[in-house]
Amino acid sequence: MSPPSLIESHSTLSDAAPVALSYELFPPRSPAAAESLWTTIGELESTDPDYVSVTYGASGSNRSTAVELIYRLVQETTLRPLAHLTCVGNSPQELAEIIAELLDVGVRGILALRGDMPKDGGTPPEGSLRYAQDLIDLIRRVEQRRSALLCAGKVAVGVAAYPTRHPESPSEAHDIEVLLAKQRSGADFAITQVFFHTGQYADLLTRARRAGVTIPIIPGVMPLTSIRRVTRLGELTGVEPDTGLMDRLAAADSDAERARIGVGATVDLANAALDAGAPGIHLYTFNEHASALEVLDKLALPRPRRADRRPAGRRVSASGHQLAS
Repeated sequence: MSPPSLIESHSTLSDAAPVALSYELFPPRSPAAAESLWTTIGELESTDPDYVSVTYGASGSNRSTAVELIYRLVQETTLRPLAHLTCVGNSPQELAEIIAELLDVGVRGILALRGDMPKDGGTPPEGSLRYAQDLIDLIRRVEQRRSALLCAGKVAVGVAAYPTRHPESPSEAHDIEVLLAKQRSGADFAITQVFFHTGQYADLLTRARRAGVTIPIIPGVMPLTSIRRVTRLGELTGVEPDTGLMDRLAAADSDAERARIGVGATVDLANAALDAGAPGIHLYTFNEHASALEVLDKLALPRPRRADRRPAGRRVSASGHQLAS
């Protein structure tokens, strides 16, 4: 029998790992939305997250604004962008160009997603990619061709995971098989779809680990402060919101009371996930910072202390404009 390695004999090396923190943003749709977004970016930046994800419209419908936002995050802030990328409706050649463009502006993390199928019920164009694992393969091929350019930082590829059955899936077991296939294709981590019940993340983690999924699975949670937003997300994802929470939100007699109830429910979800072994928390902000920061404040996550990474002589106004210092 071989003697234990140096690392194995020091089990405490992994005991104090900090909890990862990340946020989701989406590209602004108007000048007013852009100004509000950059206020939010400034507030979120102060919490020193590990990365912020930037969404990407169906079939790349907002590609230019998404890339512009990513570029500004790289150039004007200390934030590290994780670029969403969907593949349905795009050819391998089109996607390879987009991936190369993202890498050229400084992106080192991509969330590889299938994307929504055509709303008219039609089929995607001939030759377009159909599944997230195909997109992962393509990202790795583009990365390999640019390996010399990426010696100081390879690309991290993330994927989606589903605490409850995907609306188009025959079963939760099938969802786990898909997640396992994504891992085999080269995924480095997963972020979950929203969930509304405290045991759902733990159940997902148990099913995934039993099936052989070893990559980190990060719970995605949203501040549950808006009845309209929770209802809409439930419809889009096919996930039934917690009726008890919805009743309490509806009975609240003020926005402040609704916010208190929703933040508390979100904190409960996040803490349950952390107790189950979650390696981090991903907050869906909807480009608003107040509720997200309240949730973060109540969680009191163990976070690493890092020096200010912003280049000397550069700071950014709330509207996103670079200022002289």
